[in-house]
Amino acid sequence: MTKWWMIRAGDNNELIPVWKENGIASIGWPKLGDPKQYRSKEEMLATANDVFADSKPNTRKSWISQVWRFSREVKKGDKIITYFKETREYLVGTVTEGHFYNKTVGDPAYPNNVRVDWEEATVIRDTLSQAAKNSLGSVLTVFRVDDWGSEIERLLEYPFVEPEETNEAEESEIIEDLVNRALVMVQDKVDKLDPWQMQELVGGLLQAMDYNVRVSPKGPDGGVDVLAYKDAFGFEKPIIKVQVKHRKSSASAPEIQQLLGANPIDANSLFVSTGGFTLQAEAVARHNSVRLVDLEELVDLVVKWYENMPNDVRALLPLQKMYVPE
Repeated sequence: MTKWWMIRAGDNNELIPVWKENGIASIGWPKLGDPKQYRSKEEMLATANDVFADSKPNTRKSWISQVWRFSREVKKGDKIITYFKETREYLVGTVTEGHFYNKTVGDPAYPNNVRVDWEEATVIRDTLSQAAKNSLGSVLTVFRVDDWGSEIERLLEYPFVEPEETNEAEESEIIEDLVNRALVMVQDKVDKLDPWQMQELVGGLLQAMDYNVRVSPKGPDGGVDVLAYKDAFGFEKPIIKVQVKHRKSSASAPEIQQLLGANPIDANSLFVSTGGFTLQAEAVARHNSVRLVDLEELVDLVVKWYENMPNDVRALLPLQKMYVPE
């Protein structure tokens, strides 16, 4: 099966004239030198950690992954597409020679090259299906787009075919999928917090909800990790006592009972467990009006209240806002 690749032509499409003139596609990261000198991704990452020390660790890993794929996986016969945002068109080409490192062929800031025979015809973005538009919208420099190869080829051959209209139900499904993917990514980030950071996160969530909060210091907590009050002194009810369990295993009924028996006895009980709850724990909670929150609901609440959370707590879980059509 033919592999299809999306390659970004620089930050602002500035490489497209260079690519067409020289019959290439290229990516940057010249500080790494020739990627073929590295025997593994780990070896390349070690260099990246030195030359890109000011960048975030996950950003460096993403860059290395893209350079590695471009230099090792893009082969003769593969298809390349790139987006020219000024005209809202996709350029399409075929790889005629795999990776070579040369600063004199095109732009010296983009020395990683493959030879490409670019098509004269282009694909207008508005003729693509909505699903294809969404998938091709990634901000990565190098990524596979095999699922849309046949659609792109068809539009090259029949450029004036009207795309099927996306109905409201399909649009809703696409938006729901985007939101769900984002929430799953946030869940993964929350899951990587350590137990003490998780307590701070729950405490910050309650602060965002306008509670005064006391988070227990490291060490034995007597069954209560967080206390939340409506007034600064803790006199005004409701008072909420919280137990936070951050682990893979489910919280048990005895752990729910432990929270109920902890001081203050007359406080409302909230139990947060990223590993979920056993059926027996859920039964005890229902019988005693204990509010249970699992990882999925915790993330939903964090996303909803995130902008009101204290800055030091948000620093534990950096998120950025995403807008989608209504």
